[in-house]
Amino acid sequence: MSSPTRGLAAVVGFLVLVEFASGILQGYYTPIYPQIADHLAISEGDVNWFEAAQLIVSALCIPLLSRLGDLVGHKKVLLVSTAVTALGSWLLAFAPTFSTFLVGWAVQGAYVVWLPLEIAIIHRRTRTTGRQELLTRRGAAVLVGALELSVIIGALASGLLVDATDMNLLLALPAVVVTAVFFVIAFGIEQAPGDDAGGRIDWTGLALITLALGVLMGGLVLLRLDGPDSLRGWVTILASVAAFVGFWRFEAAHEQPIVDVRLFSTPAQWPVQVTAFLFGIPVLAGQIPLSTYAQADPAERGYGLGADPAFMSTLIGLYVVTLAIGAFTLPLTTRLLGGVRRALVVACLLVGVGYLLWLPFHDHTWQALINMGIAGVGSGALVAALPAAAAAAAPPERTSIATGMTNGTKTVGGAIASAIFAIALTATGSLDATSEKVAPLGGYLTVWAVCAGAALLAALALMAAPRHAFSDIGRQEVEEAGPLVS
Repeated sequence: MSSPTRGLAAVVGFLVLVEFASGILQGYYTPIYPQIADHLAISEGDVNWFEAAQLIVSALCIPLLSRLGDLVGHKKVLLVSTAVTALGSWLLAFAPTFSTFLVGWAVQGAYVVWLPLEIAIIHRRTRTTGRQELLTRRGAAVLVGALELSVIIGALASGLLVDATDMNLLLALPAVVVTAVFFVIAFGIEQAPGDDAGGRIDWTGLALITLALGVLMGGLVLLRLDGPDSLRGWVTILASVAAFVGFWRFEAAHEQPIVDVRLFSTPAQWPVQVTAFLFGIPVLAGQIPLSTYAQADPAERGYGLGADPAFMSTLIGLYVVTLAIGAFTLPLTTRLLGGVRRALVVACLLVGVGYLLWLPFHDHTWQALINMGIAGVGSGALVAALPAAAAAAAPPERTSIATGMTNGTKTVGGAIASAIFAIALTATGSLDATSEKVAPLGGYLTVWAVCAGAALLAALALMAAPRHAFSDIGRQEVEEAGPLVS
């Protein structure tokens, strides 16, 4: 095993610990939302504000932190984002009110840049190996696989501890994990040579993108609260469109933009970003409707699975396991299909087929397990491959912003779809399953159709990319390249 490869394996090992913490954050709280609501003396419907607040902060911090990664070094920004995430996590543990808890939950959203920064670190460290794209994809697959497995660990841990542990202590455990990871990054990962490109921050561009995203998210929240007839909601969304146009024009003329819109307009880059945006619809916005549908009582509503908590754990666990399978097998599927683009297209098709199957097959639990299993395999491959594909299609000094914006566009896509699904399911935009105005079956059919359609459109977008966009490697060349730690 060569010295560069051995050093890369060590770096990936430390980054796996970071993704372990990320998975804990993403899986730990889901089973205990009702207990958190009781702890804060709020209704379960108010928990929906957590998602909205964190999506807003995530979408706003990605451009700044990603650009900073390219300017001052990916490790430094990974440390900063981990410190901010730890601060938010500790605030959750000791928040006395709903408002302070909401602030902590929003601040915790800084972890959204971890995976893109980690992939940028791997991409930068492999540039002298002659196998940069291959090793980056394999490293990404390992990281995402670790992430998905730790999601299961987090969900099981909180579910087992919730009845036997004080709520403050229960909420403090993720904060302990994130704090420990801060020191793992500080002492386990060295700053890569040349990982400090210099330059400056485009503060005007940052202000414009913050304004545009903030106005857009505000309009979506208004539609979520007031329903589809909200005039102020639609006016706010139209205002956000104007803000985005102004932002795009400013950035296109800027020498060092916060978001390189000229890069994103290239034939090699825009299909990746469009795919990430469309992928955010099923992977982020599609999960709450699936949960509420599974818990619906068919005797009362005429649809649903009547799921108990044990089955919900099974469904979530299977989905996450299939995500991990999709991530871990990405190098194999890339080899068998003869290229990265083909593997990504097949992954999109799997997501689309999984959600299409919900339209005729949604009456039995075994059908739900099969549907989500198929969609999960495709989703895991996309989570692992999209940041690496963006890095491969970007110049070295812009890898962090390219990979980071795959998460940014995915987040925006999920936020927009979340509002649309809320409108489809209820008149008020609330997704609270206990609402007096229960969702019609047609609303759920609309959700699944939109998720499937988004995945199929993503496959078409990838087909529009030039063949060289993802540095496709022939089967023989891949076989000769060898494993990550050979």
